[in-house]
Amino acid sequence: MAESYVQRVADELADLALADQKASGDIAIVDAIGDILGASSQTLQETYLTSVRVRRAEERARALLDSRLANGYQEAPKPEAAPMQGLPDPEPEVAEPVEEPAAPEPVAEEPPAAPEPAPKPTIGMPRRIKR
Repeated sequence: MAESYVQRVADELADLALADQKASGDIAIVDAIGDILGASSQTLQETYLTSVRVRRAEERARALLDSRLANGYQEAPKPEAAPMQGLPDPEPEVAEPVEEPAAPEPVAEEPPAAPEPAPKPTIGMPRRIKR
């Protein structure tokens, strides 16, 4: 079946935007192109964003297959969720040493403080009505 014009343009723009992102390190370029497309054609924007997602998913799938080949087809670790664009990679979790809770120090109970008087309304401020 013949590829539609919208699909061809979206695929080409997705390739160019992802190449630009990889070369420049600017992760916002993909979204900027999507915003430009959405201002004129929501159909082209949706097709473009789908093309970007498909290419990113393909890249992750190929990386998994490559790692299986490198490990002699041993069971590969479960794939991680796709990273959120624009957010740093999560820090590896480090187990914090567990400290024994210290014995609580006795606290002298203080009498409750007197309530503060309500501030006087200034000119132009509406009064609050208490019910």
